[in-house]
Amino acid sequence: MDGLRLDGRVAVVTGGAGGIGSAIAADLTALGARVVVADVDLRGAEKVAAGLTGARAVAVDLASAADVERFCEAAGPVDVLVHNAGVSVVEAFVESDPADWDLMWQVNLRGPMLLTKLLLPGMMAREWGRLVFVSSDGARAGSGGEGAYAATKAGLFGLAKTLAREAARHQVTSNVVCPGPTDTPMLRRISEAEPGLVGKLARGIPLRRLGTPADVAGLVAYLCTDRAAYITGQTLSVSGGVTMH
Repeated sequence: MDGLRLDGRVAVVTGGAGGIGSAIAADLTALGARVVVADVDLRGAEKVAAGLTGARAVAVDLASAADVERFCEAAGPVDVLVHNAGVSVVEAFVESDPADWDLMWQVNLRGPMLLTKLLLPGMMAREWGRLVFVSSDGARAGSGGEGAYAATKAGLFGLAKTLAREAARHQVTSNVVCPGPTDTPMLRRISEAEPGLVGKLARGIPLRRLGTPADVAGLVAYLCTDRAAYITGQTLSVSGGVTMH
């Protein structure tokens, strides 16, 4: 099918060493993009990049404005920017530590804002670009123990929609993808403290299974292609039917 290739495009995937990030990087590579696997975990990013044709790993700490600026200088022209990185501290909001709020704000929202501010002008000048923000269904519907996380991820909705309006005339689209319960190393770590959590989550999903990183990556990759050129300003869930809009 025409319009489903990204040959010659440079794509940055933040949080590229993680479960969902590595799946996104693999799908974009399969479509012909040259992927920059960006992550604070350089060793993990290098491992992912080593298995992808034409990919390279670059370290970036989204909590550091100086590091984000350095990364953008090293990255060069970027056509596709997938904001996938995120950190979460699971605890009741009334018991949460404001220091943790700061980290989540820096990585989940301020980092994407700064990264986009630095890379978007090049997309607009070249009259083509794709912005995809990976948020969370917890930010759409609320999630117990994730008040600060949901708040910072929800900020991506307003940012993405505003950018969709501001950049549309330059053929740059901006969309949000919200994973529901997804079987990732992060979820498995959380479930260690609550045995039976994975099964409980799966039973509450209409499709009766957790999502996989590939489920999320497929939608992200599609939104980056020319076939999705008329889709912008949208928030789309990948949740097995948990949330329906």
